[in-house]
Parts: sequence; C-alpha cells; structure tokens
Amino acid sequence: MTSFWCQQAWISGQAVPSVVITAGTDGKIVAVEVGVDPSGHRRLEGLVFPGLANAHSHAFHRALRGRTPTQMDFWAWREEMYRVADGLDPDSYLELATAVYREMVLAGFTAVGEFHYLHHGPGGTPYSNPNAMSEALRHAAAMAGIRLTLLDTCYLQGGIGIELSPSQQRFADGSVEAWSQRRRLLTEDANTRLGAAIHSVRAVKPDDLALVAEEAEGLPLHVHLSEQRGENEAAQAAFGLSPTQLLERAGALSPLTTAIHAIHLSPQDREMLRGSGAAVCACPTTEADLGDGIGPFSRLARTGVPLAVGSDQHVRIDPFEEVRRLEMDQRLAQGGRGYFTAADLVEILSENGYRDIGWGEGGKIAPGSLCDLVAVRTDTVRTAGADPSSLIWLAGPGDISEVVVGGKTIVRDGTHLLNAG
Repeated sequence: MTSFWCQQAWISGQAVPSVVITAGTDGKIVAVEVGVDPSGHRRLEGLVFPGLANAHSHAFHRALRGRTPTQMDFWAWREEMYRVADGLDPDSYLELATAVYREMVLAGFTAVGEFHYLHHGPGGTPYSNPNAMSEALRHAAAMAGIRLTLLDTCYLQGGIGIELSPSQQRFADGSVEAWSQRRRLLTEDANTRLGAAIHSVRAVKPDDLALVAEEAEGLPLHVHLSEQRGENEAAQAAFGLSPTQLLERAGALSPLTTAIHAIHLSPQDREMLRGSGAAVCACPTTEADLGDGIGPFSRLARTGVPLAVGSDQHVRIDPFEEVRRLEMDQRLAQGGRGYFTAADLVEILSENGYRDIGWGEGGKIAPGSLCDLVAVRTDTVRTAGADPSSLIWLAGPGDISEVVVGGKTIVRDGTHLLNAG
C-alpha cells in the first residue's frame, strides 16, 4: 500500500488540512484519515483535489492550435480540421495523441473521454486492423498515464441529406451495422473503458439514431448537440424537430447520455434533457474560440442537469480555465455573479466528469474511490495568499506539482515521470 499525506485535501466540498490518503494495491483508496502527522507518508504539498476528468476530447484537433485564421467561422474551421485529419495515420496519430495526453496530465487531467471518429485510412479504406487508430489512442493514453474512455463514434453522412465528402470518408463505416461490428472488436483493459457516440444528428439519420442507441445500451453515449444554430435550423427544415427532439424520439436520451455543447437549446429541449436524466458537457474555451455562443449552463444546473467539461479541440488544455468559464461566461451573459460555487465547479470537473465517461468510482477522495489525485501549489504568484477553498478560481497548469493516477505518481514537481517512447 502507498500513503499520501496531504497538506490539505478537497473532501466533501471543502479543503481539509492534514489528511492521509492510503491506496491499496488495486489503485483504490482504502482509507482517508484527518489530522494525521506527515511522518512516514509521501508528502503532497498545497491543496489536493480528486482526479479531474476531461469529458470531451478530439486529440487530433490539437494540431490546429495556432494554425487557423481567426476570421474563419465554424464551418470554414471544420474544413481546415478535415485537412489535418487527411494527413494522419496510426503512427503519426500515436505520436500526436501521446503528446496531447501528456499535456493533459501535466495540466491536472487524470481521465479523458476521447470522442473518436478518425477510424479509417484515406478514402475510407480500412486498415488491416480496422481499429488501428483506436489502438493508437489506447497506447498513447497508457504512455501518458491518463485513464481513457474510447467513445467510438458513428458517423454516416456529411450533413442532413448530404453525401460524405472525400475527407469524411475516413470517419464513416457505411452503416450502423458495420460500425457496430467494428466497434465490437474493441476490448477494455485496466486503463481503457469503452463507450459510444453519435457524432451529431447531422451525421446520423433519424432512423439510425435509434439503432446506435440500442447498440450502446449500458454504455456511456455521447453526442454533439446544438453547438451551432445552423444545426438547429437544418433539423427543423428537414424534420420539423430540434436535434434534442430527434434524439428523444429515437430513445437516445437517458442517464447514460451526455450532450456535448448543448448551447442553442429551447426551453422544451432543456426540459427533455432534464427529464431523461442526461448530462451536458460544456467546452467553454472551444466554444469561445469557434464563436459557438454561451450555453444555458446555469439554467441546466439549476434544474438538475449534471454538468461536466471538456477541452474539445485543445485550443487550451487547462481544467481550471474550462470550469471557471462556466461561471465567468454566465456573469457576462446575465449580468450577475454567483451562478456556481467553488464546490460546484470541483464536482463538475471531478465526480461528474468521471461519471460521464464511465469511471463512476472516480473523482472523489473517499474509501473505495480510485486513488487519482491532483496537488495544486498554494505558494505560486497566482495562488499565494488565497483561501484554499477558492483555489479553483485561481489555479492553472503551472501550479500543478503532483499528479497521481491509481496510486502511482505520474507527475512530480511539475515533471512527467513516464517515458513517452
């Protein structure tokens, strides 16, 4: 067993001093003791949070950082993203994803949900291993020391009533049945769990939505939802329904569903999400970068819709910035303060995120939980003098000193300890 003495630890919504966390050989917490002397234990200085989850990632989008003109709208940006996808193969994707996941760990993320749709070779030709790109992600996560949920994505058309473009052929399996057959070849391991995803109601026809939901029964099911007004307008024009209504009619909304973005929702859409028990994952830095808009996240939270966050296209990889913007953007949009407390934000970033990507035993400092820990320094130029209970409002990746995943130290003194090769 391994024991960690925490100068302070975030337990049940508050910072608690002098805490010892003991991890068993299975990587889970076996005991949490308060008011314990540090001698004989591995010291974690500052404030120790439970593991932090990045609930929505497209690892290959990282290659776009700093390379897309700011005058591009969402749809022009999407075309540039396709060009990046065209240049990747399993070997280059392994290299890119390893770097992305290591950056996540250094920033404090300990688990990631990878919304994965870059399945095949150029022109849609399958690799000899039809899941070669998925395996690249699996190996990248293991080398980076981050827990992975592979959200294998069904992507069948280029838009509502639109054929696939040449670039989009790499994303598509041709049918739900073919997607299902390929997905079923994937297996879980100690560091990898499986889920499923519907790319969007633009990419999957209404009749196929139900088939994907049926295939994903019992698994986390993620879906891009109402990120752009154009998606809503296209769905209304074609079907007389909103994207949320299409999902609801197909039986694709449940407590295992996470709607990504969910920005342009009507009151009826919000009620459907609430009634189904579905969660919402906001990606504030991406949504700001692409001009998507500010989602109704405080309204969703107030009515009981669980929230998580993700870094999506990785214009930034900073868990604290993602979750902070939930409050800050609401302040700008609504002209007030106090929509989310510090405890709310930590829960969104940790427990909610872990649950959304199928690691429900994580994101807490409690016996029986995964021993995933993130120590944040309280003596940096950003954090010095702050009330520890307010650290979530101040910290950034440069303040991370230690990261522990499954009781194993992955980052120490701000340095990643695993060999990337």
